[in-house]
Amino acid sequence: MSAPSAAARAAAAYAAFTAAHEIGDYLVQRDTDAADKGKPGREGRAACARHCLSYTATQGLALYAANKLFAMRLRPSRAIAGLALSGLTHYAVDRCAKHWTETGSDAPALVRAAHAIGKEKWLTRDPQAPALLDQALHKGLVAVAAAVAAGR
Repeated sequence: MSAPSAAARAAAAYAAFTAAHEIGDYLVQRDTDAADKGKPGREGRAACARHCLSYTATQGLALYAANKLFAMRLRPSRAIAGLALSGLTHYAVDRCAKHWTETGSDAPALVRAAHAIGKEKWLTRDPQAPALLDQALHKGLVAVAAAVAAGR
């Protein structure tokens, strides 16, 4: 059997990463970590790290299963790089939890960036906007991570 194309590997990796994103972000995440991950200091960092470790492990299991099931022949170094990218960027986005409406120089860098590109009004006007922006960033970054994992 020949190796799947780069496009097929990327599509399967994206499907695995995305399904695992939903499971890791909503089913696996502990409620206390969800509540605390945006807090300042050690408590917030620890809660976010715990969540991102379980999230990344969930994605790792999904990617492993897809790799075996679909004979994707992923390179371990690329799979690990994609998982690391997904986990680290997930951490960066989740540290912004409960901060999306903040202004000023002490707001997280991603929050300041969102405001700088014109999202401040939306984030303060629409109560759903912070969660929508959070998920949009996660899913866009999941696509990049899947492409990294599937690459040669």
